[in-house]
Amino acid sequence: MEIMAMVPTYNEAGNIRQLITAILALPLDAGVLVVDDNSPDGTARIVSELAESEPNRVALLLRTENRGRGRAGIEGFKKALAMGAQFVVEMDGDMSHAPRFITEFRRAIENADVVIGSRYVDGGKDESRTFMRRAVSSFARKYLAFVLGVNVQDPTSGFRMFRREALEKILPCLTARDPFIVTEVLFHLKKNGFKIAECPIEFMPRGAGASKLKPSTLFKYLLRVWKLKLL
Repeated sequence: MEIMAMVPTYNEAGNIRQLITAILALPLDAGVLVVDDNSPDGTARIVSELAESEPNRVALLLRTENRGRGRAGIEGFKKALAMGAQFVVEMDGDMSHAPRFITEFRRAIENADVVIGSRYVDGGKDESRTFMRRAVSSFARKYLAFVLGVNVQDPTSGFRMFRREALEKILPCLTARDPFIVTEVLFHLKKNGFKIAECPIEFMPRGAGASKLKPSTLFKYLLRVWKLKLL
């Protein structure tokens, strides 16, 4: 399998079948690895059913310990590489990341090591964010550029494609257990000199269910970015 879409999930039973079906329909040599944190809504059961009908293209990694977005991502990356993927796509399971953009990522990564799906480059759109969330994204972009030298337009995007070699290099450095892993990954890509490209995407309102994003203190985020700088 050339491309593996790695999808961390928690309570995405209302979206995961549609997402997997859309990815498998792409004109690509692509599969799906769902990393589920033991969702009580039956997400894993749905994925298991799909894996029975598409055993070579759909896989489930069910986690019952050390749960959290960061750890799920790290374990998912490792599993995707172990399955032989040459390119790994990281994306959300709530349909906010449209699978059709994976085709564009595959083209763009010919000239890069990592492709970020960006809401803020020319052609990108964000159909779900409030003014406050847009302001936070803008601040994060400027802050990361100032502190870490990471100059990308959408540093908080969780929709990305990685070359195998890039992931193999940075995986031993990743430690975040929560969504801060998105920033941690960018830092280590920059530190190791990997080329990052951005591809416009349309970020859509999530499908069924409720968002897992919880308000966090800005002060805590700022401190963690500075800790990265000191590494």
